[in-house]
Amino acid sequence: MSTISDFNTAAQAGIDREHEVQLSLLRTLCQAIREQRSTSEVAQLLGHFSDYCEAHFVSEELIMRQHSFEEYEDHADDHCHMMGLLKVIATDCEGADSSKLKASTDEALAFIENHISTRDKRFADFLHRAE
Repeated sequence: MSTISDFNTAAQAGIDREHEVQLSLLRTLCQAIREQRSTSEVAQLLGHFSDYCEAHFVSEELIMRQHSFEEYEDHADDHCHMMGLLKVIATDCEGADSSKLKASTDEALAFIENHISTRDKRFADFLHRAE
């Protein structure tokens, strides 16, 4: 029979895997930009990453709400900020300035790495304590 502890463990493992995929997708996008691949390829990679982030953020926020996570608002604000950065990247992708595009993707990578190592770690610790 499943318990809340089983759910927490599964949720934490699932979120960790999602973070690995998220970072991999963003690093692939950054690499494509550094290699100055075609605009269509960069746009496609950006679309995949953006869609993945949106789905991940929704599922993570749902788990936070289910557990009444006290840092929910700040955490969700980070998610909104990241989605805003992706809109900037999309705009930069349409322009001809590759240095601006590289800078905006590097900013997104630094932001998400920091988010995962701080806010997501605190959430994982919260779930672990709830077991």
